[in-house]
Amino acid sequence: MMVLSYIYLAGFKLAFFLQEAAGSEAIDFSIWGMLQKMNATALTVVIILALMSMYSIAIGVERLLTYNAAKRQSREFAPRVAAALKGNRIEEAISISDKHKKSHLAMVVNAGLQEFQAHQLSTEISGDEIEASKRALQRATAVKVAEFKKGLSALATIGSTAPFVGLFGTVVGIVNAFQGMKTAEGASIQAVAPGISEALVTTAFGLFVAVPAVWLFNYFTSKVESFAVEMDNSSSELIDYFLKQRSRK
Repeated sequence: MMVLSYIYLAGFKLAFFLQEAAGSEAIDFSIWGMLQKMNATALTVVIILALMSMYSIAIGVERLLTYNAAKRQSREFAPRVAAALKGNRIEEAISISDKHKKSHLAMVVNAGLQEFQAHQLSTEISGDEIEASKRALQRATAVKVAEFKKGLSALATIGSTAPFVGLFGTVVGIVNAFQGMKTAEGASIQAVAPGISEALVTTAFGLFVAVPAVWLFNYFTSKVESFAVEMDNSSSELIDYFLKQRSRK
């Protein structure tokens, strides 16, 4: 972190110095103007950051649609399956679960009911059969949580590496600025403007890509955790239902 601080401080000092040295010289520091002054290395950094940004946006949109669909279908599924189980209509509960493919609760409940139904016709439901249903619920929960986490590691990677990709462009830009000063044998704004442009754009772009990715990762992680809690609660309630059925037999 100390190295990052020194590099950014050097860049700010250089920019201030150039502003003083420029005097009345006009220079285009707009985004398009700075992009036009970039060399191949800086443009490569910008393209990489742009690809990272588009990928993180695509993951964010896809995950948001997936989570909203799971939440919506689970709200529809929960009261219907509860009513079916209250009337001991196992087949109907399984049928309802099959119709809510995107619901995380439906997937877990379906796995438990399928396992329980395989032993329902026996005269007595043993403890081993209850444990088998519990393991089926745990497997279904683990699978669904893994599905919900799909793409989140990529968001975390983008959020943590994008600033350093931008920092690479910053370093290259500052080096080019000093090389321009050496070539021109002075601190002319025309000599150092391309390097400063590269440093400013890549630094800003790296932060622009990283911050939304980190926000999305944290938001989606909290959503996955809440879904996992809901699935655990549903599993516990279903096990309680199995135990009640066992006591009746």
